[in-house]
Amino acid sequence: MMQGNAGNLDATILALPALILFLGVMAAKISKWLQVPDIVVYLLAGVIIGPAVLNIANLETTSAANQFILTFGSAFILYDGGREIKLKVLNKVKITVALLATAGVFLSAAIIGAVSTVVFHIEPIYGLLIGAVIASTDPAALVPIFQKISIVDRVKQTVISESAFNDAAGAILVLSIIAIIQSGQFSLMLNLESLVQMILFGVLSGAIVGLLFSFSVSEGKYGLFTEFAPVVSILAVLISYSLAEVLGGSGYMSAFVTGLICGNKKQFKLWVPTVDFEIQKHVRETVTTIMKISIFILLGIHVDFGALQIYWKEALIIVAVLIFIARPLTVFICTKLDRRMGWQKNEILFMMWVRETGVIPAALTGVIVSEKIPHASIVSAVVFMTILLTLMFQATTTKIVATKLGLIEKSSKQSKSTTLDPLNN
Repeated sequence: MMQGNAGNLDATILALPALILFLGVMAAKISKWLQVPDIVVYLLAGVIIGPAVLNIANLETTSAANQFILTFGSAFILYDGGREIKLKVLNKVKITVALLATAGVFLSAAIIGAVSTVVFHIEPIYGLLIGAVIASTDPAALVPIFQKISIVDRVKQTVISESAFNDAAGAILVLSIIAIIQSGQFSLMLNLESLVQMILFGVLSGAIVGLLFSFSVSEGKYGLFTEFAPVVSILAVLISYSLAEVLGGSGYMSAFVTGLICGNKKQFKLWVPTVDFEIQKHVRETVTTIMKISIFILLGIHVDFGALQIYWKEALIIVAVLIFIARPLTVFICTKLDRRMGWQKNEILFMMWVRETGVIPAALTGVIVSEKIPHASIVSAVVFMTILLTLMFQATTTKIVATKLGLIEKSSKQSKSTTLDPLNN
């Protein structure tokens, strides 16, 4: 009898992951047929199997499984996004990227926060929380798009680099605001100190872990774990995140920096044997895909349709402000401040339009809901609407906008900057 109960329990534990992965595979195929971003279909799949429609799947937001998927999934996606950035190319556009990923995130959050405060009639701190959650863009959505379109290199690398950096910055800002809300205290100096601490210890721990693990999988006498490179990738994310959190830093920033270091081993005269690199790459891509599927299907399952029904008009206003006011203003200011780059009008217009919202905002929303932060239902409604609309309209029109603005490279050959080079990774 006990064996039977154990068997039923095991089946229950395994049934939901099996359902999520099956739906993810089907959703990916459907997205190709419909020519829409896969993230949108994942989201809708979660809605369909969730309590709002079929009610065949539900996972408590406070459960350990939900927390693990959101935390590890976000960290691993940031790590993988960091690996996509090439330091040589980044060095050319570093000022613009730095401005967009720091001041740009704060400016977008402030604009959306101010509007949200008025539109939803909530306290400014909760308005700012909404702005911070949707202020960052999404490398998981952008990288696949740019792999299919030959955009002018400096524009492509700027947008991709910004998305990876501002995800980490956005996560830090959101977690800082949550800490203020939960403590009930706001001190400019203390909160600035906390923010600086999160960034510094996040960068420091990420750099240390990135270097150590890069040596451990490289050719030469220090490459003790070369044949275990795929496992080391997962281990690097777990350790870098945990180390940063123990030190009081940002685990998300640490995971991103670890990926940045690991993705640029060649700069440190380190190489990974081609066979091991290929295996590692496939494992990374698989884990990233599984985490992306899981996060978005869970977000769909947890969508509060009661709140969405109440706040959909207000949420549409917020998305419109983000797309047509906050993002254009942010890009205009940040690109104009970087006079050395001499950004052209068509390049600036393109960057104003391309800013999909995706994985990290979705994961942060899950954290806000699970922590039972006041007005979490409003945050959930706004994020759901933002993800859906930016991916449906901005992601699907990227090639059209790039063509109209004359940013498609004349050569049909894909730029090497977004392909993965075994020597670099």
